[in-house]
Amino acid sequence: MTLNNLQELFLMELRDMYDAEKQLVKALPKMAKAATNDKLRAGFEEHLEQTKGHVERLEQVFEKMGQKAKGETCEAMEGLVEEGSEMIKAGGCDCTRDAGLICAAQKVEHYEIASYGCLVTWAQQLGKADVADLLQQTLNEEKQTDDKLTELAESMVNQEAIHA
Repeated sequence: MTLNNLQELFLMELRDMYDAEKQLVKALPKMAKAATNDKLRAGFEEHLEQTKGHVERLEQVFEKMGQKAKGETCEAMEGLVEEGSEMIKAGGCDCTRDAGLICAAQKVEHYEIASYGCLVTWAQQLGKADVADLLQQTLNEEKQTDDKLTELAESMVNQEAIHA
């Protein structure tokens, strides 16, 4: 891999996130199915719909950049999805597994927040305000999802796991 300028780095990271979001579209239904807490399940289902929108938004970004929408394997997301799969397969108390699913989901959110934060900054610096606006929408949604997961963990799921 050779990166000669910010534009090339930006496109590489866009392709990485495009693949990451597509991996999540496949993983989130499994996480929703594994969740035993109704609010957690509903949250995963809601985020699945948002994630489908993130894929569409990235396709718009590629179009605005004059590029074909294509992904390059996001190894980081593969690892994070695998961690989620391990949590799904874990035995034991359902409420404790739900707490673990929240942790796995928040790891994903934090990766996405970091990635979209860079992409927004780079788009602005490259003079692509319209692209930055699209990416900022996704960044905002990722932060909101992380906040919802924290709230759910702190208000209910972790307490259930403590008392299991």
